[in-house]
Amino acid sequence: METITVEEQNKTALAREMMEKLVDRRVLTALEVCVRCGTCAESCHYYQSDPKTEHTPYYRAEQVRRVYRQFMDPVGQAFPGWFGAKPTTDEALSRLAEIAFSSCTLCHRCTFECPFGVETAEIMRVMRSVATACGYGPEMLVEIANAAIAKEENADLFRDIFLDQVKELEKEVQDKLGSSEARIPVNQKGARLLYVPLAGAHTIVPQAIIFNIARESWTLSMFDTANYAVFLGDITKAKRIAQRIIKEAEALEVQEVIITECGHGYTAMRWDAPKWFGHPLPFKVRNIIEVIDDYIRDGVLPVNPATNGEPVTYHDSCNLGRKGGLLEEPRRVLRAVVGDFREMTPNRLHSYCCGGGSGLVAVPEWKDIRMQAGKLKADQIRQTGAKTVVTSCDNCRFQIGELSQYYDLGVEVTSVSELTAKALV
Repeated sequence: METITVEEQNKTALAREMMEKLVDRRVLTALEVCVRCGTCAESCHYYQSDPKTEHTPYYRAEQVRRVYRQFMDPVGQAFPGWFGAKPTTDEALSRLAEIAFSSCTLCHRCTFECPFGVETAEIMRVMRSVATACGYGPEMLVEIANAAIAKEENADLFRDIFLDQVKELEKEVQDKLGSSEARIPVNQKGARLLYVPLAGAHTIVPQAIIFNIARESWTLSMFDTANYAVFLGDITKAKRIAQRIIKEAEALEVQEVIITECGHGYTAMRWDAPKWFGHPLPFKVRNIIEVIDDYIRDGVLPVNPATNGEPVTYHDSCNLGRKGGLLEEPRRVLRAVVGDFREMTPNRLHSYCCGGGSGLVAVPEWKDIRMQAGKLKADQIRQTGAKTVVTSCDNCRFQIGELSQYYDLGVEVTSVSELTAKALV
């Protein structure tokens, strides 16, 4: 019989408390409804790229079910050996954290393929929350989440640096447009749109060019949209990170908050934040792709698809596409701004994850796992013959860029915004 230390007993108590708090009817259904049919195996990019039992969604979820039975199932509590329930030791919790964080990207593809709609990703979310609360959250993800909170707490220290950087980027926009009148407004009260970027000029300059051409009333957020606490399952921190943008939008009295091409940032602000805070947000939330789609439809942006003449394919971000519903908007834009658009197969709701989502790209020691899990996506890209891969998520962009090098794809990876700015007449 395994000996449980006092520290492990404390962690077990915390794990039990977290699980009892997080297992609602939706998660309980996912835990109990699965009939172990194995349909989910073929739906998973991990399994497709490396067919092992431990790479199936069922196997991953079953490891969490054992903990659930130990904590919350009366029969499992009375007769743990019947259902494989085991004492939650330090080693066991560490292994569960590894499964939840590095062996599942929460892409939800298995849910769409499951005949019963079992949401394995929700089970993994619960396990991530439990692991983080017990101190097993990946250190890099914890540091990035804490840094986002620290930026708001020390906003005055960052503001001058941020404004200097924006001035430099504004000059770049003016040079590209050939106009000294072009602006990147900051802290503009009463603007119609608050645009929330990511760290990096590629999420500010092309969008600023587009906004200036469209003569939009907009202002740039001081904060970026990344919310790595979502990956950790740490809702307390996730709310604090989202609150930065909410307070800024309210202070500036904007009508809409526009999220850059970031899968999890969009999902967190548009779908999760209203649930976290228990009420609708006082402004509309959209993605920049939706705005560009409107501009092109309304004839605001004059574009020439011949500018982007090489074959282009599009990778559906799991968060924006399968989970967020933005499936046709990016395709309408791409068909307007590129000359040769090619689809991967499968695509849209059934698109495979690139293998780098849900925080994996931020943890260096997981690179080998990412490259293996992304093999299927690399094969899909190669089959299109495309020279450029467009994706609406920065994590996907980083992952596909590394896949290109690892599997010698020879493709350039870019965004919908960048190709649109390039196609402007």
